Amino acid sequence: MTTTKRTALLTGATGNWGRATLRELRTHPEVRVRAFAQPTVRDREVLAEFADIPNLEIAWGDLTRYADVAKAIDGVDVILHVGAVVSPLADEKPKLAHRVNIGAMQNIIRAVKALPDPGAVAVVGVGSVAQTGDRQAPIHWGRVGDPIRVSHLDEYGQTKVIAEKLLLESGLPRWAWLRQTGIFHPGMLEIRDPIMTHSPFAGVMEWVSAEDSARLLARIAAGATAEEFWGGVYNIGGGEGWRLTNWELQLAIGGAMGVRDIRTWYDRNWFATGNFHGQWYTDSDRLDELVPFREDTFEDAVARAVTAAPASVRSAGRVPSWIVKHLVMKPLARRPRGTMHAIRAGAHEEIRAHFGSHEAWRAIGDWSSFEAPQPSRVPTSLEHGYDEEVPTSAWDADVYGGAADFRGGALVSRDVARGDISTPLAWRCAFGHVFAASPRLVLKAGHWCPDCVRDSASYEVQAERNRFLAQLYATVPVTARGDTVRRRRGPLHHDR
Repeated sequence: MTTTKRTALLTGATGNWGRATLRELRTHPEVRVRAFAQPTVRDREVLAEFADIPNLEIAWGDLTRYADVAKAIDGVDVILHVGAVVSPLADEKPKLAHRVNIGAMQNIIRAVKALPDPGAVAVVGVGSVAQTGDRQAPIHWGRVGDPIRVSHLDEYGQTKVIAEKLLLESGLPRWAWLRQTGIFHPGMLEIRDPIMTHSPFAGVMEWVSAEDSARLLARIAAGATAEEFWGGVYNIGGGEGWRLTNWELQLAIGGAMGVRDIRTWYDRNWFATGNFHGQWYTDSDRLDELVPFREDTFEDAVARAVTAAPASVRSAGRVPSWIVKHLVMKPLARRPRGTMHAIRAGAHEEIRAHFGSHEAWRAIGDWSSFEAPQPSRVPTSLEHGYDEEVPTSAWDADVYGGAADFRGGALVSRDVARGDISTPLAWRCAFGHVFAASPRLVLKAGHWCPDCVRDSASYEVQAERNRFLAQLYATVPVTARGDTVRRRRGPLHHDR
């Protein structure tokens, strides 16, 4: 690890991940920390915990104001851009999510480009597993380069898709993008929000602890990264021991609270059957190789959560289950954004997103027919539409044309420089939209037509012409160059 004093700007310093990162940076006196925060009562109270850190300074401001951002990055070596409006707040205030999550990235890029030497500042952007949406058996493994496909009605995921494209296409000399998975933090046992009901029992997630996520950022700030790290997109995941089904997570959290049978707290049909997000990663080990950060086990994180939880939470299992079910969980499921609110209000678009249809919800059944999901632990990979053994230095118009054809479209650009993966080219999707994107964005990061990505309600229709996307769906007829190809059933239901 370098002993040279480095200065790191940390945005989102008062969130769960940000606070954990500040605690970890206490152990890195070689790093000067500049925490970006809003001058609100809440942020001031949160940051009071860290008043004892001698190498900490606060940059008060608003990420949506360019002048504040430009001032904050002055003299820094690395920007750890964690700050964002995340779910469930992003669900409640989607316009705010767009303004902050996209506007902040625009301001950071603009400010770094305005520096005398933009290459002197490294930018680490943070995305989300929400960018790739729902994954359930039999297609529940994923890697960077798989289709960008945001769950329907998920504005947070859409903002992160745009922010990722902004950074990858920015032309900045030194950057990296981290797609964060679900963060297990001590407050997990206390979450009571209707978004809980959006999580399908059969869904999967490769979680990571807040502490390991903090170690990752702190070691990047300290310069403990392989040079190969820069210019890449990575999935953050805890590894094999953190790969859980959502049902296994329910059991673990219930068990931590002393609940003997978590099924007594809910009706089975209160929980969505699709349209959330999560996957197990075939490539998350790569990030740990480049920036070693994994130290926690899932059991470690649960134990910390139990220790930090109020006594009322730790002893929740002693409360008669009918009280919890009818006075806590049922009202929660019926609140706005809850699945049962959609059912009771006849909100057809939300019902389609959560269950596929009202009839499908009625057919879910009760606990007597429930079987715990057991997805395969054998990793599998989707096709990306090109020979991945070919080095990027040899990528040319033929490689790009083949990848576009696999997606049902075409490469429009004629002037293509061999091995140049960062210059945007013109492409056309199967629906006639013409757009600009670099080969790196398309082939390495899984992006395609931004108009089609935005139209999440029509993904399955798009899959009929897009073999790349069709891999995630039920048996869909895919027409390409006159041929019809049938794909096996994917994890999503038919409403998309």
